Amino acid sequence: MTNLVDRPGSDRGEQRRERLVSAGLALLAEGGWPAVTSRAVAVAADTNLGLIHYHFGGLKELHVAIAQRAGEMVIEPLLAQVLAATDERAGVETLRRLLPMAVQDDHVIRLSVELVAGAQRAPEIGEVLRAQLRHARERIAAWLGALHPRWSPSRRLGAATLITGLLDGLVLHRLLDPDLPAQEAVAALADLLSALGADEVQTKE
Repeated sequence: MTNLVDRPGSDRGEQRRERLVSAGLALLAEGGWPAVTSRAVAVAADTNLGLIHYHFGGLKELHVAIAQRAGEMVIEPLLAQVLAATDERAGVETLRRLLPMAVQDDHVIRLSVELVAGAQRAPEIGEVLRAQLRHARERIAAWLGALHPRWSPSRRLGAATLITGLLDGLVLHRLLDPDLPAQEAVAALADLLSALGADEVQTKE
């Protein structure tokens, strides 16, 4: 008979679920998706192999949960600080300050690469990543809309897509080129956003 304290949704059940996801995340960063097998996760989490099926329904669903957590780790820290900025200038300065740390974090870079690889390999992982990127674009577009109420929805979305594309690209390109001119890219972004702001002023006049 199933122990009620271990059931999904219980405190102990959530702790076991978290333990499995954390173990899978560590395996993903170390060896990629091929390393995230049911047996390897169970061993790393020091738990019963059957709990993967019990708490997730199987390895595929566990992979989805791991992808969700990996995406949050990659996207959220930098995005949250940018969105806390009072305007684009402050947001770009936040990027300029934090980006060197992000592109030098091997753990984040490995997770980023594996998320893209997993999205190509498994539709369910691709859907997780697409949803997270879509949500990030929507949040940035809303932030830009609050700063520039006269901007059209298409301009907000276009600028948001540019910003998220730059961030993702810088992290992935850093893997291939350690001498990536990330600061120059951020400066170019600042110029583009300033140009959009200047265009808004001219439109008002």
